[in-house]
Amino acid sequence: MSISAYIKEIGRGKDGARPLDRAQSRDLMAQVLDGQATDLEVGAFAVAMRIKGETTDELAGFLDAVTERCVPLQAPGPAVVLPSYNGARKLPNLTPLLALMLAQEGVPVLVHGMPEDPTRVTTAEVFHDLGLPAATSPEEAAQAWARREPVYMRTDRLCPPLARLLDARWVIGLRNPAHTVAKLLDPFSSSGSVRIVNYTHPEYAHMHAAFLQHIGANAVLMRGTEGEPVADARRLPKLDVFVRGEPRPDLSLGAHEGVLRELPVLPRTCDAPTTALYIQSVLSGEKPAPEPLLRQVDCLLKTLAAVSGTPAAQAGASASSETAA
Repeated sequence: MSISAYIKEIGRGKDGARPLDRAQSRDLMAQVLDGQATDLEVGAFAVAMRIKGETTDELAGFLDAVTERCVPLQAPGPAVVLPSYNGARKLPNLTPLLALMLAQEGVPVLVHGMPEDPTRVTTAEVFHDLGLPAATSPEEAAQAWARREPVYMRTDRLCPPLARLLDARWVIGLRNPAHTVAKLLDPFSSSGSVRIVNYTHPEYAHMHAAFLQHIGANAVLMRGTEGEPVADARRLPKLDVFVRGEPRPDLSLGAHEGVLRELPVLPRTCDAPTTALYIQSVLSGEKPAPEPLLRQVDCLLKTLAAVSGTPAAQAGASASSETAA
């Protein structure tokens, strides 16, 4: 069926629109991703959803359709997924540092995102300046994990139709549900992975928490640093852990409160070459790693251990040994 019937339901304005169920949402997104909708219909869909807002069922259906169209990836052990779709504008983009710190612990890491943004410093640019090439296939991803390197994969390689829908932003001038779904996307079929879900506006915290419980996800929910899935190097945000959809206060971390007594030494500019040099100096031990990132890594290791049933101290080592095998 044409998506016009769905647009009629969701396009009645904020108060008159009707929500779709999960199956309808999956079908709608599938038609959009598969090119069965006209450009005019895609534009109407994007604007209607921007006005109405997504329900939990709608997000779940959209995510189902997107996940089904990702290239098949198989991590060598319990993995961490870092969706990176905002980049840096004022602060250094330290998502690559987080990925490398986890990789040093033997954790397979997948970072996915759009490679370019005319207004931001993207994670892809920092990876490039670190000498870490983007993986273009599942085989290249597996080779990087075997070298104990984090994998960066462009969205147009991970899920080409999702990248096309994300690019509609530059034509329409507005974000659409693809941007929310991309930051929720965990392409691994196994349940052993943990995704970081970050939000920029406080009202999204409740929506994402309900969503993670609804789909039974393994995740760490946090307020992002300029929209990136990495802790602010100056102040630890609240990290809410979910294991198979269940909130885990015992694994979660509270936000840093009160006055900061000491600030980390960060680059004065956030361009990609300067950020890459700073990351290399931290990894070499020349400069200390920011404390909030150390705590985020520890939280993720303990979450992986809870997911896999492995003692926390062995979580990274277990992934490393599976890689070697």
